[in-house]
Amino acid sequence: MILYYHCYVDLESNSYCDKLRRTVMYSLIFLVFLLVQTKAELFTSSAHLQTALYAERDIADLLKSYIQREEDRLSRIKQLAEDYEEHSKLALQNLDKYLGNPINAFLLIKRFTLDWDRDVIPVLVNNSWDSMYKEIEQVRSDLPSHEDLKGAASALMRLQDTYQLDTSKVAQGDLRGIVSPVLSADECFLLGRLSYIENDWYHSNLWMQEALVREEKEEIKSVSRADTLDYLAYTYAALGDVAQALELTKELLTLDPNHERALNNKKYFEAMLRDEPRKTRSAEEKPGYQLNRDEYRNSEEFLTYEALCRGETTMPLKNAHLLTCRYVTNNHPLLLIQPIKEETVHLDPWIVVYYNVMSDEEISTIKHLATPRLNRATVQNSKTGALETANYRISKSAWLRGEEHPVVERLNQRMEAITGLDLNTAEELQIANYGLGGHYEPHFDYARKEEKDAFKSLGTGNRIATFLNYMSDVEAGGATVFPYLGLKLFPRKGNAAFWYNLYKSGEGIFNTRHAACPVLVGSKWVANKWIHERGQEFRRPCSLSEYE
Repeated sequence: MILYYHCYVDLESNSYCDKLRRTVMYSLIFLVFLLVQTKAELFTSSAHLQTALYAERDIADLLKSYIQREEDRLSRIKQLAEDYEEHSKLALQNLDKYLGNPINAFLLIKRFTLDWDRDVIPVLVNNSWDSMYKEIEQVRSDLPSHEDLKGAASALMRLQDTYQLDTSKVAQGDLRGIVSPVLSADECFLLGRLSYIENDWYHSNLWMQEALVREEKEEIKSVSRADTLDYLAYTYAALGDVAQALELTKELLTLDPNHERALNNKKYFEAMLRDEPRKTRSAEEKPGYQLNRDEYRNSEEFLTYEALCRGETTMPLKNAHLLTCRYVTNNHPLLLIQPIKEETVHLDPWIVVYYNVMSDEEISTIKHLATPRLNRATVQNSKTGALETANYRISKSAWLRGEEHPVVERLNQRMEAITGLDLNTAEELQIANYGLGGHYEPHFDYARKEEKDAFKSLGTGNRIATFLNYMSDVEAGGATVFPYLGLKLFPRKGNAAFWYNLYKSGEGIFNTRHAACPVLVGSKWVANKWIHERGQEFRRPCSLSEYE
């Protein structure tokens, strides 16, 4: 048996590579001795003994080097463990407040996606620790994914648009006056790059500009200025400012004269400016770049919705002087001893807010029941009737039946007493949680005439009314707004909103079209009860008048 080892080995070399080669060679030699029946022994040759001594020395060096690397790695793992322990301990002191901050939520997702891949996996991956690594990977299946990171970035852009957040202030830790973590140049760059991947040149431009500003202030650079200039130049070109794109490309080439893409882009931008000189803008002609949105998001309805979300007044409330507050019993036994507080917030359509509908204990119980079941909320396709997810509704929801728990049944009975309606044909209690940027754009709760099969499977008719319980306070954002009424209701824990979706004739009330504003800071929990037509024949009799 003959083994060939095609490598010249200098036994006096001390390089790591040479030591490794010698170790491999000696292992092969020993393997030959084991495989080949021979009478030769090491003591018969001093050369062999010498070789063994060199091998022993090199093995000792390799082991020491391995131990040092392992000690360094263990020291790093210890630092990671302490960092995770300190970070989670701080966050868990007030979970809702911490996760309610969109920057905290974004950075938490980044922590277990990009940072995990870059900083943690290289430390943990080790042949001797394969079993431990597999266990960690199993736990990691419950942590955020790269898709979550992309979704978090998209949510931040949505918040930025809806609440007109200044990029620089957000990066500096200011969310409309609420203190938030400061973003590094690298994190601003990441937001710009994620927007870039989605061809969102407007937001990519904003965040790449901010990345440049923050990079200049950093003593230890967290991002390459050349990379930032590369992305930023392209976003300017995509936004139509080729002159600025060319200037940034030239700056990039001063940093890296051999940057292949920049060299090609420079030629391309110069050609564009020669062919279309009107694309060259002076500083005075640059009022700012406009957000490129679809036709609906530039509509009066959507712009009104966003303005209401910001707390702006879009129109005066009609007959505001006639709005009242009162105690209500409806002569119902559940309310006689403790009447419910009712505030009329709009007269036509009639919309009211009820105070202290749910106790903290009831809210806690319902959250506990719903949390394990939360799934991405769906909407009904107006054509097929099928339930599907949609970008205009971002939340997670679960459904609870009254027979599942006394608290759920007690809440159902209370809502029936307050409204005077029969809840036997109502839908199950829907629990919804709106997290980072969670929202539901303007929509109707009732099925319109063209949606003939919307509730056909239920056999209970259309949604006659909505009872919306707020189960949390929201620090900023998260209002329920009615664009055609100029009405905005901000969540207050324990309170509830109620309105009829249909006239007594069964016709839909258009002005009940409403929306759930994006949650800026905080976590929004609601419990919806959609009450249907069947069973209300004697409690809310029909009318011959179409709009009564």
